[in-house]
Amino acid sequence: MLRMSTLLLRTLRDDPADAEVASHRLLVRAGYVRRIAAGIYSWLPLGYITLRNIERIIREEMDNAGFQEVHFPALLPREPYEQTNRWNEYGADLFRLQDRKGNDYLLGPTHEEMFTLMVKGEYSSYKDLPLSIYQIQTKFRDETRPRSGIIRGREFVMKDSYSFDLDDEGLATSYEKHRNAYVSTFDRLGMKYNIVSAVSGAMGGSRSEEFLAPCPTGEDTYVLCEKCGYAANVEAMVTKVEVTVDAAPPAMEVFDSPNTPTIDSLVDLLNATFGPGHTGGHTLKNVLCVADGKTISVLVPGDREVDLKRLQANLPGVQELRLFEDADFAKHPGLVKGYIGPQDAPKFGITVYADPRVAVGTHWITGANEKDKHVRFVTHGRDFTVEKFVEVAEVRAGDLCPDCQSPVIIDRAIEIGHIFQLGRKYAEALDLTVLDKDGKSRVVTMGSYGIGVSRAVAAIAEQTYDEFGLNWPREVAPADIHIVATGKDDEPFNVAEKYAADMEAAGLRVMLDDRRDASPGVKFKDAELIGIPFIMVVGKGLADGKIEFRTRRTGEKVELPLDSALQTIITEITQS
Repeated sequence: MLRMSTLLLRTLRDDPADAEVASHRLLVRAGYVRRIAAGIYSWLPLGYITLRNIERIIREEMDNAGFQEVHFPALLPREPYEQTNRWNEYGADLFRLQDRKGNDYLLGPTHEEMFTLMVKGEYSSYKDLPLSIYQIQTKFRDETRPRSGIIRGREFVMKDSYSFDLDDEGLATSYEKHRNAYVSTFDRLGMKYNIVSAVSGAMGGSRSEEFLAPCPTGEDTYVLCEKCGYAANVEAMVTKVEVTVDAAPPAMEVFDSPNTPTIDSLVDLLNATFGPGHTGGHTLKNVLCVADGKTISVLVPGDREVDLKRLQANLPGVQELRLFEDADFAKHPGLVKGYIGPQDAPKFGITVYADPRVAVGTHWITGANEKDKHVRFVTHGRDFTVEKFVEVAEVRAGDLCPDCQSPVIIDRAIEIGHIFQLGRKYAEALDLTVLDKDGKSRVVTMGSYGIGVSRAVAAIAEQTYDEFGLNWPREVAPADIHIVATGKDDEPFNVAEKYAADMEAAGLRVMLDDRRDASPGVKFKDAELIGIPFIMVVGKGLADGKIEFRTRRTGEKVELPLDSALQTIITEITQS
Protein backbone atom coordinates (compact mmCIF):
# COMPACT_ATOMS: atom_id res chain seq x y z
CA MET A 1 0.00 0.00 0.00
CA LEU A 2 1.25 3.48 -0.89
CA ARG A 3 0.64 5.78 2.09
CA MET A 4 0.95 9.44 1.21
CA SER A 5 1.86 10.31 4.80
CA THR A 6 5.19 8.49 4.32
CA LEU A 7 5.54 8.34 0.53
CA LEU A 8 8.52 10.14 -1.03
CA LEU A 9 6.28 12.53 -2.91
CA ARG A 10 6.03 16.27 -3.29
CA THR A 11 3.56 17.68 -5.77
CA LEU A 12 4.12 21.12 -7.28
CA ARG A 13 1.55 23.77 -8.12
CA ASP A 14 3.70 25.57 -10.71
CA ASP A 15 5.07 24.25 -13.97
CA PRO A 16 8.85 23.74 -14.24
CA ALA A 17 10.47 26.59 -16.15
CA ASP A 18 12.05 24.30 -18.76
CA ALA A 19 8.90 22.26 -19.51
CA GLU A 20 8.08 22.25 -23.23
CA VAL A 21 5.39 19.57 -23.40
CA ALA A 22 2.53 18.42 -21.18
CA SER A 23 4.13 15.13 -20.14
CA HIS A 24 7.27 16.91 -18.92
CA ARG A 25 5.22 19.47 -17.04
CA LEU A 26 2.88 16.99 -15.37
CA LEU A 27 5.40 14.26 -14.56
CA VAL A 28 7.46 16.82 -12.67
CA ARG A 29 4.49 18.49 -10.97
CA ALA A 30 2.96 15.15 -9.92
CA GLY A 31 6.24 13.99 -8.38
CA TYR A 32 7.14 11.23 -10.85
CA VAL A 33 10.52 12.50 -12.11
CA ARG A 34 13.09 15.15 -11.27
CA ARG A 35 15.70 16.74 -13.54
CA ILE A 36 19.33 16.04 -12.64
CA ALA A 37 20.97 17.66 -15.67
CA ALA A 38 20.08 18.37 -19.29
CA GLY A 39 18.46 15.19 -20.62
CA ILE A 40 19.06 13.26 -17.38
CA TYR A 41 16.23 12.47 -14.92
CA SER A 42 15.80 10.56 -11.69
CA TRP A 43 12.65 8.54 -10.97
CA LEU A 44 10.74 9.04 -7.75
CA PRO A 45 8.62 6.15 -6.36
CA LEU A 46 5.47 6.88 -8.38
CA GLY A 47 7.45 7.33 -11.57
CA TYR A 48 9.52 4.22 -11.01
CA ILE A 49 6.44 2.08 -10.30
CA THR A 50 4.92 3.34 -13.56
CA LEU A 51 8.13 2.64 -15.46
CA ARG A 52 8.32 -0.86 -13.98
CA ASN A 53 4.69 -1.53 -14.90
CA ILE A 54 5.50 -0.74 -18.52
CA GLU A 55 8.59 -2.94 -18.32
CA ARG A 56 6.44 -5.75 -16.89
CA ILE A 57 3.93 -5.56 -19.74
CA ILE A 58 6.70 -5.51 -22.33
CA ARG A 59 8.48 -8.41 -20.65
CA GLU A 60 5.29 -10.49 -20.47
CA GLU A 61 4.54 -9.98 -24.16
CA MET A 62 8.12 -10.76 -25.18
CA ASP A 63 8.06 -13.92 -23.09
CA ASN A 64 4.65 -14.92 -24.46
CA ALA A 65 6.10 -14.68 -27.97
CA GLY A 66 8.87 -17.09 -27.03
CA PHE A 67 11.71 -14.58 -26.81
CA GLN A 68 14.37 -15.05 -24.13
CA GLU A 69 15.66 -12.28 -21.86
CA VAL A 70 19.38 -11.54 -21.44
CA HIS A 71 21.24 -8.58 -19.99
CA PHE A 72 24.37 -6.74 -21.09
CA PRO A 73 26.49 -4.12 -19.35
CA ALA A 74 26.11 -0.47 -20.28
CA LEU A 75 29.91 -0.01 -20.25
CA LEU A 76 31.27 -1.60 -23.43
CA PRO A 77 34.71 -2.06 -25.04
CA ARG A 78 35.73 -0.20 -28.18
CA GLU A 79 36.87 -3.15 -30.27
CA PRO A 80 33.52 -4.66 -31.39
CA TYR A 81 32.28 -1.21 -32.40
CA GLU A 82 35.43 -0.69 -34.45
CA GLN A 83 34.77 -3.97 -36.25
CA THR A 84 31.35 -2.68 -37.34
CA ASN A 85 32.75 0.86 -37.92
CA ARG A 86 30.23 2.34 -35.52
CA TRP A 87 32.95 3.72 -33.25
CA ASN A 88 33.38 6.37 -35.96
CA GLU A 89 29.91 6.34 -37.53
CA TYR A 90 28.18 7.37 -34.31
CA GLY A 91 30.31 10.50 -34.16
CA ALA A 92 29.51 12.98 -31.40
CA ASP A 93 26.42 11.04 -30.26
CA LEU A 94 28.64 8.47 -28.54
CA PHE A 95 29.70 8.80 -24.92
CA ARG A 96 33.38 7.73 -24.91
CA LEU A 97 35.66 7.23 -21.92
CA GLN A 98 38.94 5.59 -20.91
CA ASP A 99 39.87 3.45 -17.95
CA ARG A 100 42.94 4.08 -15.81
CA LYS A 101 45.09 2.10 -18.26
CA GLY A 102 44.03 4.22 -21.22
CA ASN A 103 41.74 1.61 -22.81
CA ASP A 104 38.77 3.01 -24.75
CA TYR A 105 35.18 2.28 -23.74
CA LEU A 106 31.74 3.61 -24.57
CA LEU A 107 28.36 3.83 -22.91
CA GLY A 108 26.10 1.69 -25.06
CA PRO A 109 23.69 3.55 -27.37
CA THR A 110 22.50 0.20 -28.78
CA HIS A 111 23.77 -3.34 -28.35
CA GLU A 112 23.80 -5.01 -31.81
CA GLU A 113 27.44 -5.94 -31.41
CA MET A 114 26.94 -7.51 -27.99
CA PHE A 115 23.94 -9.58 -29.08
CA THR A 116 25.82 -10.78 -32.17
CA LEU A 117 28.90 -11.78 -30.18
CA MET A 118 26.78 -13.54 -27.55
CA VAL A 119 25.18 -15.78 -30.17
CA LYS A 120 28.54 -16.30 -31.89
CA GLY A 121 30.02 -17.53 -28.62
CA GLU A 122 27.20 -19.97 -27.86
CA TYR A 123 25.85 -21.30 -31.17
CA SER A 124 27.45 -22.92 -34.24
CA SER A 125 24.73 -24.98 -35.95
CA TYR A 126 21.60 -24.24 -37.96
CA LYS A 127 19.80 -26.51 -35.48
CA ASP A 128 20.18 -23.77 -32.86
CA LEU A 129 18.13 -21.34 -34.95
CA PRO A 130 15.80 -19.48 -35.03
CA LEU A 131 16.58 -17.54 -31.89
CA SER A 132 15.15 -14.29 -30.51
CA ILE A 133 16.65 -12.67 -27.41
CA TYR A 134 15.95 -9.35 -25.73
CA GLN A 135 16.97 -7.08 -22.88
CA ILE A 136 15.59 -4.04 -21.07
CA GLN A 137 18.54 -1.76 -20.55
CA THR A 138 19.65 1.82 -19.97
CA LYS A 139 21.08 3.47 -23.11
CA PHE A 140 23.19 6.58 -23.55
CA ARG A 141 23.34 9.07 -26.42
CA ASP A 142 24.88 12.51 -26.28
CA GLU A 143 21.92 14.35 -27.78
CA THR A 144 22.77 17.73 -29.29
CA ARG A 145 19.71 19.30 -27.69
CA PRO A 146 17.93 17.15 -25.11
CA ARG A 147 14.30 18.25 -24.90
CA SER A 148 10.73 17.37 -23.99
CA GLY A 149 11.67 15.86 -20.65
CA ILE A 150 12.08 12.09 -20.83
CA ILE A 151 10.96 11.93 -24.48
CA ARG A 152 14.43 12.81 -25.75
CA GLY A 153 17.07 12.37 -23.08
CA ARG A 154 20.73 11.51 -22.93
CA GLU A 155 20.04 8.50 -20.71
CA PHE A 156 16.94 6.40 -21.32
CA VAL A 157 15.52 2.91 -20.88
CA MET A 158 14.96 0.79 -23.97
CA LYS A 159 13.83 -2.71 -24.78
CA ASP A 160 15.95 -4.04 -27.63
CA SER A 161 15.63 -7.50 -29.12
CA TYR A 162 17.31 -9.34 -31.98
CA SER A 163 16.35 -12.32 -34.06
CA PHE A 164 18.82 -14.76 -35.60
CA ASP A 165 17.86 -16.92 -38.58
CA LEU A 166 19.57 -19.03 -41.21
CA ASP A 167 17.91 -17.34 -44.20
CA ASP A 168 15.71 -14.46 -45.32
CA GLU A 169 12.56 -16.58 -45.13
CA GLY A 170 13.25 -17.26 -41.46
CA LEU A 171 13.93 -13.56 -40.87
CA ALA A 172 10.55 -12.65 -42.38
CA THR A 173 8.86 -15.06 -39.95
CA SER A 174 10.77 -13.68 -36.94
CA TYR A 175 9.94 -10.14 -38.04
CA GLU A 176 6.21 -10.90 -38.09
CA LYS A 177 6.39 -12.52 -34.65
CA HIS A 178 7.99 -9.37 -33.25
CA ARG A 179 5.51 -7.17 -35.08
CA ASN A 180 2.60 -9.08 -33.56
CA ALA A 181 4.20 -8.94 -30.09
CA TYR A 182 4.50 -5.16 -30.44
CA VAL A 183 0.84 -4.85 -31.37
CA SER A 184 -0.11 -6.83 -28.26
CA THR A 185 2.24 -4.75 -26.11
CA PHE A 186 0.98 -1.34 -27.20
CA ASP A 187 -2.62 -2.51 -27.02
CA ARG A 188 -2.08 -3.51 -23.39
CA LEU A 189 -0.41 -0.18 -22.68
CA GLY A 190 -3.63 1.49 -23.78
CA MET A 191 -1.92 3.52 -26.48
CA LYS A 192 -3.20 4.90 -29.74
CA TYR A 193 -0.62 4.19 -32.43
CA ASN A 194 -0.03 3.82 -36.15
CA ILE A 195 2.39 1.43 -37.83
CA VAL A 196 4.18 3.30 -40.60
CA SER A 197 6.81 2.51 -43.20
CA ALA A 198 10.23 3.89 -42.30
CA VAL A 199 13.79 4.04 -43.55
CA SER A 200 16.48 2.04 -41.81
CA GLY A 201 19.05 4.84 -41.83
CA ALA A 202 22.29 4.16 -39.97
CA MET A 203 20.88 0.87 -38.63
CA GLY A 204 21.05 -0.70 -42.08
CA GLY A 205 18.79 -3.46 -43.29
CA SER A 206 15.77 -3.71 -45.57
CA ARG A 207 12.19 -3.70 -44.25
CA SER A 208 11.63 -1.13 -41.54
CA GLU A 209 8.52 0.06 -39.70
CA GLU A 210 7.88 2.50 -36.89
CA PHE A 211 5.18 2.43 -34.22
CA LEU A 212 4.09 6.04 -33.76
CA ALA A 213 1.87 7.42 -31.00
CA PRO A 214 -0.09 10.38 -32.44
CA CYS A 215 0.61 13.52 -30.43
CA PRO A 216 0.45 17.20 -31.46
CA THR A 217 3.83 17.89 -29.82
CA GLY A 218 5.55 14.78 -31.19
CA GLU A 219 8.89 15.12 -32.95
CA ASP A 220 8.09 12.68 -35.77
CA THR A 221 5.97 13.64 -38.76
CA TYR A 222 4.12 10.99 -40.74
CA VAL A 223 1.66 10.83 -43.60
CA LEU A 224 -1.57 8.89 -43.59
CA CYS A 225 -4.01 8.09 -46.37
CA GLU A 226 -7.45 7.90 -44.84
CA LYS A 227 -8.82 6.15 -47.91
CA CYS A 228 -6.50 3.13 -48.27
CA GLY A 229 -4.62 3.19 -44.97
CA TYR A 230 -1.14 3.86 -46.39
CA ALA A 231 1.08 5.27 -43.64
CA ALA A 232 4.73 6.26 -43.70
CA ASN A 233 7.21 8.39 -41.86
CA VAL A 234 7.90 11.47 -43.99
CA GLU A 235 11.43 10.15 -44.58
CA ALA A 236 9.93 7.02 -46.17
CA MET A 237 7.11 8.71 -48.11
CA VAL A 238 7.31 7.68 -51.76
CA THR A 239 6.64 10.29 -54.45
CA LYS A 240 4.37 9.12 -57.24
CA VAL A 241 5.58 11.07 -60.28
CA GLU A 242 3.37 11.81 -63.24
CA VAL A 243 5.01 14.40 -65.49
CA THR A 244 4.52 15.55 -69.05
CA VAL A 245 7.74 15.61 -71.05
CA ASP A 246 8.25 17.62 -74.24
CA ALA A 247 9.61 15.49 -77.09
CA ALA A 248 12.07 18.16 -78.19
CA PRO A 249 12.39 21.12 -75.80
CA PRO A 250 14.10 24.24 -77.16
CA ALA A 251 17.80 24.78 -76.62
CA MET A 252 18.88 26.44 -73.38
CA GLU A 253 18.26 30.19 -73.42
CA VAL A 254 20.11 32.50 -71.05
CA PHE A 255 18.36 35.69 -69.97
CA ASP A 256 19.13 38.62 -67.71
CA SER A 257 17.67 38.36 -64.22
CA PRO A 258 19.19 41.03 -61.98
CA ASN A 259 18.11 41.16 -58.34
CA THR A 260 16.35 37.79 -58.41
CA PRO A 261 18.17 35.65 -55.85
CA THR A 262 14.89 34.14 -54.56
CA ILE A 263 12.24 32.02 -56.26
CA ASP A 264 9.53 34.64 -55.64
CA SER A 265 11.58 37.42 -57.22
CA LEU A 266 12.42 35.18 -60.18
CA VAL A 267 8.75 34.28 -60.76
CA ASP A 268 7.80 37.97 -60.79
CA LEU A 269 10.42 38.59 -63.49
CA LEU A 270 9.32 35.57 -65.54
CA ASN A 271 5.70 36.71 -65.61
CA ALA A 272 6.72 40.24 -66.54
CA THR A 273 9.18 39.13 -69.26
CA PHE A 274 7.71 35.97 -70.78
CA GLY A 275 4.03 36.33 -69.97
CA PRO A 276 1.76 35.29 -67.09
CA GLY A 277 1.34 31.75 -65.83
CA HIS A 278 4.79 31.06 -64.43
CA THR A 279 4.96 29.66 -60.90
CA GLY A 280 7.64 28.43 -58.57
CA GLY A 281 6.91 24.93 -59.84
CA HIS A 282 8.44 25.86 -63.20
CA THR A 283 11.75 26.75 -61.62
CA LEU A 284 14.48 24.45 -60.38
CA LYS A 285 15.92 25.04 -56.94
CA ASN A 286 19.57 23.99 -56.46
CA VAL A 287 20.29 23.52 -52.76
CA LEU A 288 23.98 23.14 -51.99
CA CYS A 289 24.97 21.00 -49.02
CA VAL A 290 28.08 19.59 -47.45
CA ALA A 291 27.81 15.83 -46.90
CA ASP A 292 30.71 14.37 -44.92
CA GLY A 293 32.93 17.15 -46.24
CA LYS A 294 31.88 16.82 -49.91
CA THR A 295 29.81 19.36 -51.84
CA ILE A 296 26.52 18.07 -53.21
CA SER A 297 23.61 19.73 -54.97
CA VAL A 298 20.02 18.72 -54.35
CA LEU A 299 17.43 19.56 -57.00
CA VAL A 300 13.78 20.19 -56.16
CA PRO A 301 11.03 22.16 -57.91
CA GLY A 302 11.17 25.79 -56.86
CA ASP A 303 7.86 25.59 -55.02
CA ARG A 304 9.25 22.94 -52.65
CA GLU A 305 11.75 23.07 -49.81
CA VAL A 306 14.47 20.52 -49.16
CA ASP A 307 13.83 18.42 -46.04
CA LEU A 308 17.33 17.79 -44.67
CA LYS A 309 16.09 15.02 -42.38
CA ARG A 310 14.57 13.21 -45.38
CA LEU A 311 17.73 13.80 -47.39
CA GLN A 312 20.05 12.33 -44.78
CA ALA A 313 17.76 9.37 -44.16
CA ASN A 314 17.83 8.57 -47.87
CA LEU A 315 21.60 8.94 -48.26
CA PRO A 316 22.83 5.82 -46.41
CA GLY A 317 26.25 6.22 -44.88
CA VAL A 318 26.21 10.02 -44.67
CA GLN A 319 26.98 11.01 -41.08
CA GLU A 320 27.21 14.81 -41.21
CA LEU A 321 24.99 16.91 -43.44
CA ARG A 322 24.53 20.66 -43.48
CA LEU A 323 23.53 23.46 -45.80
CA PHE A 324 26.14 25.53 -47.61
CA GLU A 325 27.16 28.62 -45.65
CA ASP A 326 28.75 31.92 -46.64
CA ALA A 327 32.17 30.55 -45.72
CA ASP A 328 31.65 27.68 -48.19
CA PHE A 329 30.73 30.09 -50.98
CA ALA A 330 33.86 32.07 -50.19
CA LYS A 331 35.95 28.94 -50.78
CA HIS A 332 34.19 28.31 -54.13
CA PRO A 333 34.05 31.68 -55.95
CA GLY A 334 32.73 30.02 -59.12
CA LEU A 335 29.45 29.20 -57.33
CA VAL A 336 27.24 32.28 -57.48
CA LYS A 337 24.78 32.29 -54.60
CA GLY A 338 21.21 32.54 -55.88
CA TYR A 339 22.15 31.80 -59.50
CA ILE A 340 23.30 28.18 -59.45
CA GLY A 341 22.26 25.62 -62.07
CA PRO A 342 23.03 21.89 -62.42
CA GLN A 343 24.28 22.13 -66.00
CA ASP A 344 27.82 23.02 -64.88
CA ALA A 345 28.02 20.67 -61.90
CA PRO A 346 30.82 18.47 -63.37
CA LYS A 347 33.01 21.56 -63.82
CA PHE A 348 32.64 22.41 -60.15
CA GLY A 349 33.09 18.82 -58.97
CA ILE A 350 29.58 18.72 -57.48
CA THR A 351 27.61 15.49 -57.08
CA VAL A 352 23.97 16.12 -58.01
CA TYR A 353 20.92 14.42 -56.48
CA ALA A 354 17.34 15.09 -57.53
CA ASP A 355 13.87 14.70 -56.15
CA PRO A 356 11.82 12.29 -58.32
CA ARG A 357 9.75 15.23 -59.55
CA VAL A 358 12.82 16.36 -61.51
CA ALA A 359 12.27 13.51 -63.96
CA VAL A 360 14.41 12.73 -67.00
CA GLY A 361 13.11 14.76 -69.94
CA THR A 362 11.64 17.59 -67.85
CA HIS A 363 12.92 21.09 -68.51
CA TRP A 364 13.32 23.92 -66.04
CA ILE A 365 14.20 27.53 -65.42
CA THR A 366 17.28 27.69 -63.22
CA GLY A 367 20.45 29.62 -62.48
CA ALA A 368 22.97 30.19 -65.28
CA ASN A 369 25.96 30.06 -62.91
CA GLU A 370 26.51 33.73 -63.62
CA LYS A 371 25.51 36.65 -61.46
CA ASP A 372 22.20 38.20 -62.51
CA LYS A 373 21.50 35.52 -65.14
CA HIS A 374 19.12 32.57 -65.35
CA VAL A 375 18.45 30.10 -68.14
CA ARG A 376 15.31 28.53 -69.59
CA PHE A 377 14.71 25.05 -71.01
CA VAL A 378 17.45 23.34 -68.99
CA THR A 379 16.54 19.71 -69.63
CA HIS A 380 17.29 16.68 -67.45
CA GLY A 381 19.12 14.09 -69.53
CA ARG A 382 20.24 16.56 -72.16
CA ASP A 383 21.83 19.41 -70.22
CA PHE A 384 22.48 17.73 -66.89
CA THR A 385 22.39 14.34 -65.21
CA VAL A 386 22.08 13.30 -61.58
CA GLU A 387 23.86 10.74 -59.44
CA LYS A 388 20.50 9.31 -58.36
CA PHE A 389 16.98 10.23 -57.40
CA VAL A 390 16.43 10.80 -53.68
CA GLU A 391 13.22 11.46 -51.76
CA VAL A 392 14.13 14.89 -50.45
CA ALA A 393 11.36 17.45 -51.02
CA GLU A 394 9.23 18.44 -48.07
CA VAL A 395 6.03 16.42 -47.79
CA ARG A 396 2.79 18.40 -47.70
CA ALA A 397 -0.76 17.63 -46.73
CA GLY A 398 -2.61 16.94 -49.97
CA ASP A 399 0.30 15.18 -51.69
CA LEU A 400 -0.90 12.05 -53.44
CA CYS A 401 -0.82 8.66 -51.80
CA PRO A 402 1.58 6.39 -53.73
CA ASP A 403 -0.88 3.48 -53.47
CA CYS A 404 -4.26 4.96 -54.35
CA GLN A 405 -3.51 8.53 -55.47
CA SER A 406 -5.77 10.08 -52.83
CA PRO A 407 -4.58 13.15 -50.90
CA VAL A 408 -2.73 12.30 -47.69
CA ILE A 409 -2.94 14.03 -44.34
CA ILE A 410 0.05 14.85 -42.14
CA ASP A 411 0.16 14.29 -38.40
CA ARG A 412 2.74 14.44 -35.63
CA ALA A 413 3.66 11.60 -33.30
CA ILE A 414 6.13 10.20 -30.79
CA GLU A 415 8.11 7.20 -31.98
CA ILE A 416 7.56 4.41 -29.44
CA GLY A 417 8.89 1.42 -31.37
CA HIS A 418 10.95 0.59 -34.43
CA ILE A 419 11.51 -2.78 -36.10
CA PHE A 420 14.13 -3.56 -38.78
CA GLN A 421 15.15 -6.44 -40.94
CA LEU A 422 18.87 -5.93 -40.40
CA GLY A 423 20.06 -8.68 -42.69
CA ARG A 424 23.72 -9.71 -42.46
CA LYS A 425 25.48 -6.39 -41.78
CA TYR A 426 26.54 -7.14 -38.21
CA ALA A 427 26.87 -10.90 -38.66
CA GLU A 428 29.34 -10.36 -41.50
CA ALA A 429 31.31 -7.71 -39.61
CA LEU A 430 31.62 -9.95 -36.54
CA ASP A 431 31.83 -13.28 -38.41
CA LEU A 432 28.64 -14.82 -36.99
CA THR A 433 28.23 -18.06 -38.97
CA VAL A 434 26.66 -21.47 -38.42
CA LEU A 435 26.93 -24.75 -40.30
CA ASP A 436 23.88 -25.61 -42.39
CA LYS A 437 22.49 -29.12 -42.89
CA ASP A 438 25.09 -29.78 -45.59
CA GLY A 439 27.93 -28.77 -43.32
CA LYS A 440 28.57 -25.49 -45.13
CA SER A 441 29.25 -22.26 -43.27
CA ARG A 442 26.40 -19.74 -43.56
CA VAL A 443 26.26 -16.14 -42.36
CA VAL A 444 23.32 -15.64 -39.99
CA THR A 445 20.68 -13.02 -40.85
CA MET A 446 19.36 -10.75 -38.13
CA GLY A 447 16.42 -8.56 -37.19
CA SER A 448 16.42 -5.67 -34.71
CA TYR A 449 13.43 -4.52 -32.66
CA GLY A 450 13.28 -1.63 -30.17
CA ILE A 451 10.76 -0.10 -27.78
CA GLY A 452 11.39 3.14 -25.93
CA VAL A 453 10.41 2.13 -22.40
CA SER A 454 10.98 5.41 -20.54
CA ARG A 455 9.70 7.29 -23.60
CA ALA A 456 6.48 5.24 -23.41
CA VAL A 457 5.80 6.74 -19.96
CA ALA A 458 5.80 10.21 -21.53
CA ALA A 459 3.90 9.11 -24.64
CA ILE A 460 1.07 7.59 -22.58
CA ALA A 461 0.95 10.74 -20.45
CA GLU A 462 0.74 12.89 -23.60
CA GLN A 463 -2.17 10.87 -24.95
CA THR A 464 -4.21 10.64 -21.73
CA TYR A 465 -3.74 13.81 -19.66
CA ASP A 466 -6.53 16.34 -19.18
CA GLU A 467 -6.84 19.82 -17.72
CA PHE A 468 -6.56 18.44 -14.19
CA GLY A 469 -3.45 16.31 -14.54
CA LEU A 470 -2.24 12.85 -15.47
CA ASN A 471 -4.80 10.18 -16.30
CA TRP A 472 -3.22 6.73 -16.50
CA PRO A 473 -4.63 3.51 -17.97
CA ARG A 474 -5.04 0.99 -15.19
CA GLU A 475 -2.23 -1.42 -16.20
CA VAL A 476 0.28 1.42 -16.27
CA ALA A 477 -0.83 3.42 -13.21
CA PRO A 478 1.13 3.17 -9.95
CA ALA A 479 -2.09 2.04 -8.20
CA ASP A 480 -5.61 0.94 -9.09
CA ILE A 481 -7.41 3.23 -6.67
CA HIS A 482 -6.57 6.39 -4.77
CA ILE A 483 -8.44 6.50 -1.43
CA VAL A 484 -8.74 10.00 0.03
CA ALA A 485 -9.62 10.44 3.71
CA THR A 486 -10.78 13.93 4.68
CA GLY A 487 -11.85 15.68 7.87
CA LYS A 488 -10.50 16.29 11.36
CA ASP A 489 -12.08 13.32 13.13
CA ASP A 490 -10.63 9.81 13.25
CA GLU A 491 -13.65 8.08 11.70
CA PRO A 492 -12.94 8.91 7.99
CA PHE A 493 -9.34 7.76 8.40
CA ASN A 494 -10.35 4.56 10.18
CA VAL A 495 -12.93 3.74 7.51
CA ALA A 496 -10.42 4.55 4.75
CA GLU A 497 -7.84 2.28 6.39
CA LYS A 498 -10.35 -0.57 6.55
CA TYR A 499 -11.37 -0.16 2.91
CA ALA A 500 -7.73 0.07 1.84
CA ALA A 501 -6.84 -3.16 3.67
CA ASP A 502 -9.87 -5.01 2.27
CA MET A 503 -9.18 -3.85 -1.30
CA GLU A 504 -5.54 -4.82 -1.03
CA ALA A 505 -6.60 -8.24 0.27
CA ALA A 506 -8.82 -8.53 -2.83
CA GLY A 507 -5.78 -8.00 -5.06
CA LEU A 508 -6.09 -4.29 -5.82
CA ARG A 509 -3.14 -1.89 -5.66
CA VAL A 510 -4.02 0.92 -3.27
CA MET A 511 -2.79 4.44 -2.69
CA LEU A 512 -4.09 5.91 0.56
CA ASP A 513 -4.04 9.63 1.27
CA ASP A 514 -3.86 9.41 5.06
CA ARG A 515 -2.27 12.84 5.56
CA ARG A 516 -3.78 14.65 8.55
CA ASP A 517 -2.31 18.09 7.81
CA ALA A 518 -3.48 18.50 4.20
CA SER A 519 -6.79 20.19 3.42
CA PRO A 520 -9.50 18.42 1.39
CA GLY A 521 -8.90 20.83 -1.50
CA VAL A 522 -5.18 19.98 -1.62
CA LYS A 523 -5.96 16.27 -1.44
CA PHE A 524 -8.48 16.42 -4.29
CA LYS A 525 -6.11 18.40 -6.50
CA ASP A 526 -3.30 15.95 -5.79
CA ALA A 527 -5.54 12.99 -6.61
CA GLU A 528 -6.45 14.51 -9.97
CA LEU A 529 -2.86 15.53 -10.71
CA ILE A 530 -1.37 12.11 -9.87
CA GLY A 531 -3.83 10.39 -12.19
CA ILE A 532 -4.74 7.07 -10.53
CA PRO A 533 -7.69 5.69 -12.58
CA PHE A 534 -10.17 5.46 -9.67
CA ILE A 535 -10.66 7.72 -6.64
CA MET A 536 -12.59 6.97 -3.48
CA VAL A 537 -13.42 9.82 -1.08
CA VAL A 538 -14.19 9.08 2.57
CA GLY A 539 -15.39 12.25 4.28
CA LYS A 540 -18.57 14.22 4.86
CA GLY A 541 -20.72 11.52 3.24
CA LEU A 542 -20.09 9.21 6.17
CA ALA A 543 -22.78 11.07 8.11
CA ASP A 544 -25.29 9.64 5.63
CA GLY A 545 -23.57 6.24 5.44
CA LYS A 546 -22.04 6.89 2.02
CA ILE A 547 -18.69 7.30 0.29
CA GLU A 548 -17.91 8.90 -3.06
CA PHE A 549 -16.45 6.90 -5.96
CA ARG A 550 -14.94 8.67 -8.98
CA THR A 551 -13.74 7.40 -12.35
CA ARG A 552 -10.77 9.59 -13.16
CA ARG A 553 -10.90 9.13 -16.92
CA THR A 554 -14.55 10.12 -17.38
CA GLY A 555 -14.97 12.36 -14.34
CA GLU A 556 -18.10 10.39 -13.34
CA LYS A 557 -18.95 10.52 -9.61
CA VAL A 558 -21.37 8.30 -7.69
CA GLU A 559 -22.27 7.94 -4.02
CA LEU A 560 -22.25 4.38 -2.71
CA PRO A 561 -23.69 3.00 0.55
CA LEU A 562 -21.04 1.82 2.98
CA ASP A 563 -22.42 -1.69 3.30
CA SER A 564 -22.10 -2.49 -0.45
CA ALA A 565 -19.44 -0.07 -1.64
CA LEU A 566 -16.52 -2.44 -1.27
CA GLN A 567 -17.78 -5.14 -3.60
CA THR A 568 -19.18 -2.61 -6.06
CA ILE A 569 -15.80 -0.87 -6.32
CA ILE A 570 -13.81 -4.12 -6.58
CA THR A 571 -16.07 -5.32 -9.39
CA GLU A 572 -15.90 -1.98 -11.22
CA ILE A 573 -12.11 -1.85 -11.08
CA THR A 574 -11.41 -5.47 -11.94
CA GLN A 575 -13.74 -5.32 -14.94
CA SER A 576 -12.31 -2.05 -16.26
